[in-house]
Amino acid sequence: MLNKVRIVLVDTSHAGNIGATARAMKNMGLTRLYLVTPQHFPHADATARASGADDVLARAVVCPDLDSALAGCGFVVGASARLRSLHVPVLAPRPCAERIVQEVAATEVAIVFGREHSGLTNDELGRCHHLVHIPCNPNYSSLNLAAAVQVVSYELRLASVEGAEVVGEPEEPPATADEMERFYVHLQQTLEEIGFLDPENPRIMMRRLRRLFNRARPNEVEMNILRGILTATQRHGNNKQ
Repeated sequence: MLNKVRIVLVDTSHAGNIGATARAMKNMGLTRLYLVTPQHFPHADATARASGADDVLARAVVCPDLDSALAGCGFVVGASARLRSLHVPVLAPRPCAERIVQEVAATEVAIVFGREHSGLTNDELGRCHHLVHIPCNPNYSSLNLAAAVQVVSYELRLASVEGAEVVGEPEEPPATADEMERFYVHLQQTLEEIGFLDPENPRIMMRRLRRLFNRARPNEVEMNILRGILTATQRHGNNKQ
């Protein structure tokens, strides 16, 4: 079950945090580590802090961007140290872990952790279906990256051992993150062509549309229908010119 969960670290600045993350993952039975543009990796500090989790480090996948790290994932959770007004559903670690155990019955899952000092950007959080927030002491809420991974990994281990109830698998697997990104590019292009979207300022509207479709979570068949509608719209517009 946990083999379908990947831990994604974005732009990690301290190699030691990568090693400590690998150790936290192996403690809880997680093995799939993805690194998006790490500033120092491979590195001796990572190996030292891994403390025996060298196999997790050796299999770590280094990615040039977040798109590559999320490819193939139908459910994406972003870790956020602070609550934000992004209108993205926020879960505590325990219900989040239970939800992930349900999701892995049908698709791969990514849990994304941001930079040590600034976390994930709003655009990166906008790629997520849910956020996970660890409710720390409000007077001292600074949590080390590897410690945050440890908390979430522990809850995942607990949920998988206890066997969270699977509500029911979808008839078709959900569209993956890379399929959704291709759809968003196609959607923006089509909306600009028909004059609905201002090409000089598309960000706010596209952010709202991302939230809408992230909530809807279309499956592969539905995604093919949506892409077909966009293609037909473009073709109709070209024929009128």
